[in-house]
Amino acid sequence: MNVQRKMGFWAVTSLVAGSQIGTGIFLLPASLAPFGAAGLSSWLITGLGALALALVFARLCARIPKTGGPHTFIEKAFGPSAGYFSAWTYWVISWLSTPMVVIAVITYLSPIFGEFHPAARLFLQLAVLLSITGLNLLGVRSAGKMEFVFTLLKLLPLLLVPAAGLFFMKKAHFVPFNPTPDSTIGVMNAAALLTLWGFIGVESATTPAESVDNPQKTIPRALMMGTLLVAIVYIFSSTVIMGVVPPEALAASKAPFADAAQIIFGGNWYILISLAASIVCLGTLNAWVLTSGQIALGAAADGHLPKWFGKVNKRGAPQWGIVASSLGIIPVLILTMNQGLVSQINLMIDVSVTAFLFIYALSAMSYLKLFWKNNPGGILLGILALSFCGWALYSSGIKMVALASLIALAGLPLYLWKRRSALQETARTT
Repeated sequence: MNVQRKMGFWAVTSLVAGSQIGTGIFLLPASLAPFGAAGLSSWLITGLGALALALVFARLCARIPKTGGPHTFIEKAFGPSAGYFSAWTYWVISWLSTPMVVIAVITYLSPIFGEFHPAARLFLQLAVLLSITGLNLLGVRSAGKMEFVFTLLKLLPLLLVPAAGLFFMKKAHFVPFNPTPDSTIGVMNAAALLTLWGFIGVESATTPAESVDNPQKTIPRALMMGTLLVAIVYIFSSTVIMGVVPPEALAASKAPFADAAQIIFGGNWYILISLAASIVCLGTLNAWVLTSGQIALGAAADGHLPKWFGKVNKRGAPQWGIVASSLGIIPVLILTMNQGLVSQINLMIDVSVTAFLFIYALSAMSYLKLFWKNNPGGILLGILALSFCGWALYSSGIKMVALASLIALAGLPLYLWKRRSALQETARTT
Protein backbone atom coordinates (compact mmCIF):
# COMPACT_ATOMS: atom_id res chain seq x y z
CA MET A 1 0.00 0.00 0.00
CA ASN A 2 1.15 3.53 -0.73
CA VAL A 3 2.90 4.99 2.32
CA GLN A 4 1.14 8.34 1.80
CA ARG A 5 -2.15 6.62 2.53
CA LYS A 6 -1.08 5.18 5.85
CA MET A 7 -1.97 6.46 9.32
CA GLY A 8 0.54 8.35 11.42
CA PHE A 9 1.05 8.57 15.18
CA TRP A 10 -1.56 11.23 15.91
CA ALA A 11 -4.22 9.57 13.78
CA VAL A 12 -3.66 6.25 15.57
CA THR A 13 -3.66 7.97 18.98
CA SER A 14 -6.95 9.63 18.05
CA LEU A 15 -8.34 6.22 17.08
CA VAL A 16 -7.43 4.86 20.53
CA ALA A 17 -8.96 7.83 22.34
CA GLY A 18 -11.97 8.04 20.03
CA SER A 19 -12.82 4.37 20.52
CA GLN A 20 -12.83 4.71 24.30
CA ILE A 21 -14.32 8.16 24.90
CA GLY A 22 -17.97 7.72 23.99
CA THR A 23 -21.40 8.30 25.46
CA GLY A 24 -20.24 7.05 28.86
CA ILE A 25 -18.29 10.18 29.69
CA PHE A 26 -21.54 12.17 29.85
CA LEU A 27 -23.41 9.58 31.90
CA LEU A 28 -20.82 8.10 34.27
CA PRO A 29 -20.67 11.03 36.73
CA ALA A 30 -24.37 10.52 37.50
CA SER A 31 -23.97 6.73 37.70
CA LEU A 32 -21.07 7.09 40.15
CA ALA A 33 -22.77 9.74 42.32
CA PRO A 34 -24.50 7.27 44.72
CA PHE A 35 -21.08 5.78 45.54
CA GLY A 36 -19.58 9.13 46.57
CA ALA A 37 -15.82 9.70 46.54
CA ALA A 38 -15.32 5.95 47.03
CA GLY A 39 -16.82 5.47 43.58
CA LEU A 40 -14.32 7.91 42.08
CA SER A 41 -11.53 5.74 43.48
CA SER A 42 -12.67 2.96 41.14
CA TRP A 43 -11.14 4.93 38.26
CA LEU A 44 -7.75 4.01 39.68
CA ILE A 45 -8.58 0.30 39.45
CA THR A 46 -9.93 0.38 35.92
CA GLY A 47 -7.38 2.96 34.77
CA LEU A 48 -4.48 0.77 35.88
CA GLY A 49 -6.18 -2.28 34.36
CA ALA A 50 -6.68 -0.47 31.05
CA LEU A 51 -3.05 0.69 31.00
CA ALA A 52 -1.91 -2.88 31.69
CA LEU A 53 -4.02 -4.12 28.77
CA ALA A 54 -2.73 -1.30 26.56
CA LEU A 55 0.85 -2.33 27.32
CA VAL A 56 0.02 -5.98 26.63
CA PHE A 57 -1.48 -5.06 23.26
CA ALA A 58 1.44 -2.74 22.53
CA ARG A 59 4.00 -5.51 23.03
CA LEU A 60 1.93 -8.05 21.12
CA CYS A 61 1.51 -5.68 18.17
CA ALA A 62 5.21 -4.81 18.18
CA ARG A 63 5.93 -8.52 17.79
CA ILE A 64 3.04 -9.34 15.39
CA PRO A 65 2.16 -6.17 13.41
CA LYS A 66 -0.68 -7.70 11.36
CA THR A 67 -4.00 -6.15 10.38
CA GLY A 68 -7.01 -7.56 12.20
CA GLY A 69 -6.30 -6.93 15.84
CA PRO A 70 -6.44 -9.39 18.74
CA HIS A 71 -7.25 -12.52 16.74
CA THR A 72 -3.81 -12.39 15.12
CA PHE A 73 -2.14 -12.70 18.52
CA ILE A 74 -4.56 -15.36 19.74
CA GLU A 75 -4.06 -17.44 16.61
CA LYS A 76 -0.29 -17.21 16.95
CA ALA A 77 -0.52 -18.49 20.52
CA PHE A 78 -3.34 -21.04 20.35
CA GLY A 79 -3.86 -21.99 16.70
CA PRO A 80 -6.34 -21.32 13.87
CA SER A 81 -9.51 -22.49 15.66
CA ALA A 82 -8.97 -20.04 18.52
CA GLY A 83 -8.06 -17.43 15.92
CA TYR A 84 -11.30 -18.00 14.03
CA PHE A 85 -13.65 -17.75 17.00
CA SER A 86 -11.88 -14.69 18.39
CA ALA A 87 -11.95 -13.02 14.95
CA TRP A 88 -15.65 -13.82 14.51
CA THR A 89 -16.57 -12.63 18.00
CA TYR A 90 -14.51 -9.47 17.75
CA TRP A 91 -15.93 -8.54 14.35
CA VAL A 92 -19.55 -9.11 15.41
CA ILE A 93 -19.28 -7.13 18.65
CA SER A 94 -17.41 -4.32 16.88
CA TRP A 95 -20.59 -3.41 15.01
CA LEU A 96 -23.22 -4.95 17.30
CA SER A 97 -22.25 -2.51 20.07
CA THR A 98 -22.28 0.48 17.70
CA PRO A 99 -26.01 1.24 17.07
CA MET A 100 -26.42 3.04 20.38
CA VAL A 101 -23.58 5.35 19.40
CA VAL A 102 -25.45 6.26 16.19
CA ILE A 103 -28.62 6.83 18.20
CA ALA A 104 -26.76 9.02 20.69
CA VAL A 105 -25.40 11.29 17.94
CA ILE A 106 -28.96 12.40 17.14
CA THR A 107 -30.38 12.13 20.67
CA TYR A 108 -27.88 14.66 22.04
CA LEU A 109 -29.11 17.20 19.49
CA SER A 110 -32.68 17.07 20.88
CA PRO A 111 -32.12 19.85 23.47
CA ILE A 112 -31.26 22.16 20.57
CA PHE A 113 -33.77 21.12 17.91
CA GLY A 114 -36.44 19.51 20.06
CA GLU A 115 -37.68 15.93 19.95
CA PHE A 116 -37.58 14.36 16.51
CA HIS A 117 -40.42 12.36 15.01
CA PRO A 118 -39.45 8.65 15.00
CA ALA A 119 -39.28 8.54 11.20
CA ALA A 120 -37.20 11.73 11.06
CA ARG A 121 -34.93 10.42 13.81
CA LEU A 122 -34.35 7.18 11.90
CA PHE A 123 -33.62 9.15 8.71
CA LEU A 124 -31.02 11.28 10.50
CA GLN A 125 -29.45 8.19 12.11
CA LEU A 126 -29.13 6.48 8.73
CA ALA A 127 -27.72 9.67 7.20
CA VAL A 128 -25.04 9.85 9.92
CA LEU A 129 -24.18 6.16 9.52
CA LEU A 130 -23.96 6.40 5.73
CA SER A 131 -21.83 9.55 5.95
CA ILE A 132 -19.30 7.92 8.29
CA THR A 133 -19.35 4.78 6.16
CA GLY A 134 -18.61 6.89 3.09
CA LEU A 135 -15.76 8.64 4.91
CA ASN A 136 -14.16 5.30 5.76
CA LEU A 137 -14.48 4.14 2.17
CA LEU A 138 -12.06 6.96 1.31
CA GLY A 139 -9.33 4.99 3.10
CA VAL A 140 -7.80 4.71 6.56
CA ARG A 141 -5.73 7.87 6.14
CA SER A 142 -8.82 10.01 5.47
CA ALA A 143 -10.76 8.38 8.30
CA GLY A 144 -7.73 8.72 10.59
CA LYS A 145 -7.34 12.43 9.81
CA MET A 146 -11.02 13.01 10.51
CA GLU A 147 -10.74 11.08 13.77
CA PHE A 148 -7.96 13.46 14.82
CA VAL A 149 -10.30 16.41 14.15
CA PHE A 150 -13.11 14.72 16.08
CA THR A 151 -10.77 14.08 19.01
CA LEU A 152 -9.70 17.73 19.17
CA LEU A 153 -13.31 18.90 18.96
CA LYS A 154 -14.42 16.54 21.71
CA LEU A 155 -11.51 17.16 24.08
CA LEU A 156 -11.85 20.96 24.09
CA PRO A 157 -15.29 21.11 25.77
CA LEU A 158 -14.62 17.98 27.83
CA LEU A 159 -11.63 19.70 29.39
CA LEU A 160 -13.00 23.27 29.32
CA VAL A 161 -16.02 22.62 31.54
CA PRO A 162 -14.08 20.71 34.27
CA ALA A 163 -11.22 23.25 34.14
CA ALA A 164 -13.65 26.10 34.78
CA GLY A 165 -15.41 23.94 37.37
CA LEU A 166 -12.28 23.78 39.54
CA PHE A 167 -13.31 27.15 40.98
CA PHE A 168 -16.83 25.95 41.82
CA MET A 169 -16.04 22.68 43.59
CA LYS A 170 -17.24 22.10 47.15
CA LYS A 171 -15.51 19.77 49.61
CA ALA A 172 -18.85 18.92 51.18
CA HIS A 173 -19.83 17.01 48.02
CA PHE A 174 -17.13 14.42 48.78
CA VAL A 175 -18.21 13.82 52.38
CA PRO A 176 -18.78 11.17 53.53
CA PHE A 177 -16.21 9.24 51.50
CA ASN A 178 -18.54 6.24 51.34
CA PRO A 179 -22.21 7.28 51.70
CA THR A 180 -23.51 3.71 51.25
CA PRO A 181 -24.04 1.02 53.92
CA ASP A 182 -21.66 -1.28 52.04
CA SER A 183 -17.93 -1.69 52.65
CA THR A 184 -15.56 0.63 50.82
CA ILE A 185 -14.02 -2.30 48.95
CA GLY A 186 -17.48 -3.50 47.89
CA VAL A 187 -18.41 -0.02 46.70
CA MET A 188 -15.19 0.34 44.72
CA ASN A 189 -15.78 -3.03 43.05
CA ALA A 190 -19.37 -2.14 42.13
CA ALA A 191 -18.35 1.27 40.81
CA ALA A 192 -15.43 -0.20 38.87
CA LEU A 193 -17.88 -2.27 36.83
CA LEU A 194 -19.31 1.02 35.58
CA THR A 195 -15.99 2.75 34.92
CA LEU A 196 -14.68 -0.34 33.13
CA TRP A 197 -16.94 0.32 30.16
CA GLY A 198 -15.23 3.65 29.66
CA PHE A 199 -12.09 1.86 28.48
CA ILE A 200 -13.65 -0.57 26.01
CA GLY A 201 -11.75 -0.04 22.74
CA VAL A 202 -8.27 0.07 24.29
CA GLU A 203 -7.09 -2.43 21.65
CA SER A 204 -8.49 -0.61 18.61
CA ALA A 205 -5.13 0.67 17.33
CA THR A 206 -3.96 -2.90 16.68
CA THR A 207 -6.63 -3.55 14.04
CA PRO A 208 -5.20 -1.43 11.15
CA ALA A 209 -1.56 -2.45 11.83
CA GLU A 210 -0.52 -2.86 8.19
CA SER A 211 -2.10 0.50 7.33
CA VAL A 212 0.05 2.35 9.88
CA ASP A 213 3.43 3.94 9.28
CA ASN A 214 6.10 1.95 11.15
CA PRO A 215 3.48 0.00 13.18
CA GLN A 216 5.99 -1.69 15.49
CA LYS A 217 6.86 1.70 16.99
CA THR A 218 3.83 3.86 16.19
CA ILE A 219 1.10 1.58 17.57
CA PRO A 220 2.67 0.87 21.00
CA ARG A 221 3.32 4.59 21.53
CA ALA A 222 -0.19 5.51 20.38
CA LEU A 223 -1.80 2.84 22.56
CA MET A 224 -0.12 4.11 25.70
CA MET A 225 -0.56 7.80 24.88
CA GLY A 226 -4.22 7.40 23.91
CA THR A 227 -5.17 5.27 26.93
CA LEU A 228 -3.35 7.57 29.34
CA LEU A 229 -5.14 10.56 27.80
CA VAL A 230 -8.49 8.80 28.18
CA ALA A 231 -7.79 7.97 31.83
CA ILE A 232 -6.87 11.59 32.60
CA VAL A 233 -9.99 12.94 30.89
CA TYR A 234 -12.31 10.50 32.70
CA ILE A 235 -10.79 11.00 36.15
CA PHE A 236 -10.51 14.78 35.86
CA SER A 237 -14.02 15.34 34.48
CA SER A 238 -15.76 12.92 36.87
CA THR A 239 -14.05 14.43 39.93
CA VAL A 240 -14.86 18.03 39.01
CA ILE A 241 -18.47 17.30 38.02
CA MET A 242 -19.00 15.57 41.38
CA GLY A 243 -17.48 18.56 43.14
CA VAL A 244 -19.68 21.07 41.31
CA VAL A 245 -23.11 19.39 41.24
CA PRO A 246 -24.71 18.50 44.62
CA PRO A 247 -24.75 14.70 45.18
CA GLU A 248 -28.55 14.34 45.23
CA ALA A 249 -28.96 16.38 42.05
CA LEU A 250 -26.10 14.57 40.33
CA ALA A 251 -27.53 11.12 41.10
CA ALA A 252 -30.82 12.12 39.45
CA SER A 253 -29.24 13.99 36.53
CA LYS A 254 -29.75 12.88 32.94
CA ALA A 255 -27.12 15.35 31.69
CA PRO A 256 -24.40 15.86 34.35
CA PHE A 257 -22.14 17.97 32.11
CA ALA A 258 -25.02 20.25 31.15
CA ASP A 259 -26.02 20.66 34.81
CA ALA A 260 -22.43 21.48 35.75
CA ALA A 261 -22.15 23.99 32.88
CA GLN A 262 -25.39 25.65 34.03
CA ILE A 263 -23.92 26.12 37.54
CA ILE A 264 -20.55 27.32 36.24
CA PHE A 265 -21.55 29.53 33.30
CA GLY A 266 -25.33 29.93 33.42
CA GLY A 267 -27.25 30.97 30.30
CA ASN A 268 -27.52 28.64 27.33
CA TRP A 269 -24.32 26.66 27.74
CA TYR A 270 -26.33 23.48 27.51
CA ILE A 271 -26.21 24.03 23.74
CA LEU A 272 -22.43 23.67 23.74
CA ILE A 273 -22.67 20.53 25.87
CA SER A 274 -25.25 19.03 23.55
CA LEU A 275 -23.05 19.70 20.52
CA ALA A 276 -20.00 18.33 22.34
CA ALA A 277 -21.86 15.15 23.24
CA SER A 278 -22.96 14.67 19.64
CA ILE A 279 -19.40 15.21 18.38
CA VAL A 280 -18.04 12.75 20.95
CA CYS A 281 -20.43 10.10 19.67
CA LEU A 282 -19.65 10.95 16.05
CA GLY A 283 -15.94 10.43 16.69
CA THR A 284 -16.62 7.13 18.44
CA LEU A 285 -18.78 5.99 15.52
CA ASN A 286 -16.02 6.84 13.05
CA ALA A 287 -13.47 4.95 15.13
CA TRP A 288 -15.59 1.82 15.31
CA VAL A 289 -16.58 1.78 11.62
CA LEU A 290 -12.87 2.03 10.79
CA THR A 291 -12.07 -0.72 13.30
CA SER A 292 -14.82 -3.05 12.04
CA GLY A 293 -13.55 -2.82 8.49
CA GLN A 294 -9.98 -3.56 9.54
CA ILE A 295 -11.06 -6.53 11.66
CA ALA A 296 -12.91 -8.01 8.68
CA LEU A 297 -9.93 -7.32 6.39
CA GLY A 298 -7.50 -9.11 8.70
CA ALA A 299 -9.89 -12.00 9.37
CA ALA A 300 -10.41 -12.54 5.62
CA ALA A 301 -6.66 -12.46 4.97
CA ASP A 302 -6.23 -15.22 7.56
CA GLY A 303 -9.05 -17.29 6.05
CA HIS A 304 -11.54 -16.76 8.87
CA LEU A 305 -14.11 -14.76 6.89
CA PRO A 306 -15.10 -15.06 3.21
CA LYS A 307 -12.46 -13.74 0.80
CA TRP A 308 -14.61 -10.87 -0.43
CA PHE A 309 -14.25 -9.25 3.01
CA GLY A 310 -10.59 -8.82 2.13
CA LYS A 311 -11.12 -6.87 -1.09
CA VAL A 312 -9.97 -3.25 -0.98
CA ASN A 313 -10.85 -0.32 -3.23
CA LYS A 314 -8.36 1.96 -4.98
CA ARG A 315 -7.90 3.94 -1.76
CA GLY A 316 -6.99 0.81 0.17
CA ALA A 317 -10.26 0.69 2.15
CA PRO A 318 -11.76 -2.77 2.84
CA GLN A 319 -15.00 -1.78 1.14
CA TRP A 320 -17.05 -4.91 1.71
CA GLY A 321 -15.97 -5.29 5.32
CA ILE A 322 -17.01 -1.70 6.03
CA VAL A 323 -20.29 -2.03 4.14
CA ALA A 324 -21.17 -5.36 5.78
CA SER A 325 -20.50 -3.94 9.26
CA SER A 326 -22.65 -0.88 8.57
CA LEU A 327 -25.45 -3.01 7.12
CA GLY A 328 -25.47 -5.02 10.35
CA ILE A 329 -26.18 -1.82 12.29
CA ILE A 330 -29.22 -0.76 10.22
CA PRO A 331 -31.73 -3.43 11.43
CA VAL A 332 -30.98 -2.52 15.05
CA LEU A 333 -31.60 1.17 14.28
CA ILE A 334 -34.94 0.26 12.71
CA LEU A 335 -35.90 -1.85 15.73
CA THR A 336 -35.22 1.06 18.10
CA MET A 337 -38.18 2.89 16.57
CA ASN A 338 -40.22 0.51 18.74
CA GLN A 339 -39.66 1.81 22.27
CA GLY A 340 -40.75 -1.52 23.69
CA LEU A 341 -37.65 -3.17 22.22
CA VAL A 342 -35.14 -0.64 23.55
CA SER A 343 -34.46 -2.54 26.79
CA GLN A 344 -33.74 -5.73 24.84
CA ILE A 345 -31.38 -3.83 22.55
CA ASN A 346 -29.62 -2.33 25.58
CA LEU A 347 -29.15 -5.86 26.88
CA MET A 348 -27.63 -6.82 23.54
CA ILE A 349 -25.16 -3.97 23.84
CA ASP A 350 -24.24 -5.00 27.39
CA VAL A 351 -23.68 -8.57 26.25
CA SER A 352 -21.42 -7.31 23.46
CA VAL A 353 -19.35 -5.33 25.94
CA THR A 354 -18.97 -8.44 28.11
CA ALA A 355 -17.79 -10.32 25.03
CA PHE A 356 -14.99 -7.75 24.66
CA LEU A 357 -13.65 -9.05 27.97
CA PHE A 358 -13.35 -12.53 26.43
CA ILE A 359 -11.12 -11.07 23.74
CA TYR A 360 -9.05 -9.15 26.28
CA ALA A 361 -8.59 -12.21 28.50
CA LEU A 362 -7.55 -14.40 25.55
CA SER A 363 -5.12 -11.68 24.42
CA ALA A 364 -3.56 -11.55 27.90
CA MET A 365 -3.23 -15.36 27.84
CA SER A 366 -1.61 -15.12 24.40
CA TYR A 367 0.85 -12.58 25.78
CA LEU A 368 1.78 -14.93 28.63
CA LYS A 369 2.34 -17.83 26.25
CA LEU A 370 4.29 -15.90 23.62
CA PHE A 371 6.51 -13.97 26.04
CA TRP A 372 7.00 -16.60 28.72
CA LYS A 373 10.48 -17.61 27.57
CA ASN A 374 11.70 -14.47 25.80
CA ASN A 375 10.62 -11.94 28.42
CA PRO A 376 10.10 -13.58 31.83
CA GLY A 377 10.41 -10.19 33.50
CA GLY A 378 7.28 -8.99 31.72
CA ILE A 379 5.14 -11.93 32.85
CA LEU A 380 3.87 -9.93 35.82
CA LEU A 381 2.25 -7.53 33.36
CA GLY A 382 0.39 -10.39 31.66
CA ILE A 383 -0.75 -11.79 35.00
CA LEU A 384 -2.00 -8.35 36.05
CA ALA A 385 -3.94 -7.88 32.79
CA LEU A 386 -5.42 -11.39 32.93
CA SER A 387 -6.39 -10.97 36.59
CA PHE A 388 -8.11 -7.71 35.74
CA CYS A 389 -10.12 -9.39 32.96
CA GLY A 390 -10.98 -12.34 35.18
CA TRP A 391 -12.22 -10.05 37.94
CA ALA A 392 -14.32 -8.07 35.46
CA LEU A 393 -15.89 -11.22 33.98
CA TYR A 394 -16.62 -12.61 37.44
CA SER A 395 -18.23 -9.33 38.46
CA SER A 396 -20.34 -9.26 35.28
CA GLY A 397 -22.26 -12.32 36.48
CA ILE A 398 -22.82 -15.77 35.07
CA LYS A 399 -25.90 -14.74 33.08
CA MET A 400 -24.07 -12.03 31.15
CA VAL A 401 -21.07 -14.28 30.53
CA ALA A 402 -23.34 -17.07 29.26
CA LEU A 403 -25.17 -14.71 26.91
CA ALA A 404 -21.89 -13.29 25.62
CA SER A 405 -20.73 -16.84 24.87
CA LEU A 406 -23.62 -17.16 22.41
CA ILE A 407 -21.95 -14.59 20.14
CA ALA A 408 -18.95 -16.87 19.73
CA LEU A 409 -21.17 -19.94 19.26
CA ALA A 410 -23.08 -18.10 16.50
CA GLY A 411 -19.94 -18.45 14.39
CA LEU A 412 -19.99 -22.25 14.63
CA PRO A 413 -21.94 -22.88 11.37
CA LEU A 414 -19.45 -20.85 9.32
CA TYR A 415 -16.55 -22.57 11.08
CA LEU A 416 -17.93 -26.04 10.31
CA TRP A 417 -18.66 -25.08 6.70
CA LYS A 418 -15.15 -23.72 6.18
CA ARG A 419 -13.63 -26.79 7.81
CA ARG A 420 -15.69 -29.09 5.59
CA SER A 421 -14.67 -27.13 2.50
CA ALA A 422 -11.01 -27.39 3.51
CA LEU A 423 -11.29 -31.17 3.96
CA GLN A 424 -12.97 -31.53 0.56
CA GLU A 425 -10.26 -29.43 -1.06
CA THR A 426 -7.58 -31.56 0.57
CA ALA A 427 -9.31 -34.75 -0.65
CA ARG A 428 -9.42 -33.46 -4.24
CA THR A 429 -5.71 -32.66 -4.28
CA THR A 430 -4.57 -35.99 -2.83
